[in-house]
Amino acid sequence: MKKFQVPNIYRSPLITAIKNKRKEQDKLKKDFSPTLLDLGPVQFYLARHFGFCYGVENAIEIAFKTIEENPGKRIFLLSEMIHNPQVNATLIEKGVQFLQDTYGKQLIPFEEITSDDVVIIPAFGTTLTIEKMLQENGISTEKYNTTCPFVEKVWNRSEQIAAKGYSIVLHGKPKHEETRATFSHASVHTPAVIVNDLKQAVELGKYITGKKPAEEFYKEFEGMYSAGFDITKDLQQFGVVNQTTQLASDTQAIASYLKQVVTEHYQLTDATVETRFADTRDTLCYATNDNQSAVTGMLETEADLALIVGGYNSSNTTHLVELCETKLPTYFINSPDKILSATEIIHFNFHDKKEYVTKDYLHQKEPVKILLSSGASCPDSLVEAVMHKLADICNAGTAFQQQINAYT
Repeated sequence: MKKFQVPNIYRSPLITAIKNKRKEQDKLKKDFSPTLLDLGPVQFYLARHFGFCYGVENAIEIAFKTIEENPGKRIFLLSEMIHNPQVNATLIEKGVQFLQDTYGKQLIPFEEITSDDVVIIPAFGTTLTIEKMLQENGISTEKYNTTCPFVEKVWNRSEQIAAKGYSIVLHGKPKHEETRATFSHASVHTPAVIVNDLKQAVELGKYITGKKPAEEFYKEFEGMYSAGFDITKDLQQFGVVNQTTQLASDTQAIASYLKQVVTEHYQLTDATVETRFADTRDTLCYATNDNQSAVTGMLETEADLALIVGGYNSSNTTHLVELCETKLPTYFINSPDKILSATEIIHFNFHDKKEYVTKDYLHQKEPVKILLSSGASCPDSLVEAVMHKLADICNAGTAFQQQINAYT
């Protein structure tokens, strides 16, 4: 796999050494057990896979190279390049300006952009409408495009099945940049509709079978279907693709449910179901799968708590938190600064989008056993900083330095 030039501020020699050792020991990626760092008073269990994925490293390399190659030029990002506050803050410090926020709200009017400016397309991709608008302003949308190759794979798969007459059901968060981009690219080729979760998929199934009146669809799924979508005929033949950072198990559950609905409604067999339902399992992102599988494997270890590090608006990170919450107390943080002391931590609740302070989170145990992972847009240096902070708090700073020396 290609090696990217990522600034050293995002690297961790310790974590790089751990990942390289695990990779050498487990080349086929079949072992999802965590790596233990035993510091005495505190034990860290690091997930088998975490941190920057291929698409994120590709985006960071392009962005920093763009800044280096265009001194004196105005450089814009369509929106957050990735969902990590530290990376985006560094880009802002280097003079990059954001045209939109993460939900598509305009911060700088497109009319202010000129052909002399540089516009970077983020890793999530963008809509065809915005691409056209930039091109009309004289902006090359190809030169500084950091769209993740695995997102583009979903677009290509959508186009392929559209060419065979299938419509698209897109599993994604309707307001997420990637979902908006994928919906735009899919719906230009074929009718498309978004479902946020299995609950919505169940309701969609009722329209497919006629159990709910067609006219109710347009209100229930308002803003989530393509122009001219006809619920009475556009889902007679379709495939399911996903926002790549969704829980793979959720996408699979949605696809399996809708496949069952179609099979029963049209009285199909295993041999004939593909006449109505396209096989799109190959659109699931490998990094999302690996990180989620690693957390599932990590959760088999007996521990006191889990820490997940990453941006609060990061979809893939949120799903790691969601997995951990089913097993043990889980704290979602975006910086080591959120660890206030041995007795207090500030953490994010993704359910209500608020931060909370929890006391006695370490339970005053010794050793305290902590499961640790991070999102695909989180720098390894941040994870190391979190471990360092906790090691100092638990009077294990010397032991942590010894681990660094042993690995590096």
